[in-house]
Amino acid sequence: QVLLAESGGGWVQPGGSLRLSCTASRFTPEYDAIGWFRQAPGKEREGVSCISTSTGSTYYADSVKGRATISRDNANNTVYFEMKSLKPEDTAVYYCATDAFCSWHPSEFENWGQGTQVTVSS
Repeated sequence: QVLLAESGGGWVQPGGSLRLSCTASRFTPEYDAIGWFRQAPGKEREGVSCISTSTGSTYYADSVKGRATISRDNANNTVYFEMKSLKPEDTAVYYCATDAFCSWHPSEFENWGQGTQVTVSS
């Protein structure tokens, strides 16, 4: 099992940017992938980005591609998710999760953080 903790959420004006952090209790080959998901009120949880902590390979959903950057700091067991040009539709609870491989399907991820709220409004 891997414990995850997100931080960095908050209120942002449209067009602004933010950086979310996901700190894991450990990086391990068994749970090589760390993904970011978000869930808006009344909507299903959706994957927005994922990174392999061993290779650094990154993946982005179309909804954030070109506006987001995912990166890792292996020395501190932390993955960062930065987004710019934020829109009101980016408002959601953002979660990080870890499992063996990157996937867009939340059901395939075993370990989850508690989530951090991101609100984009003027």
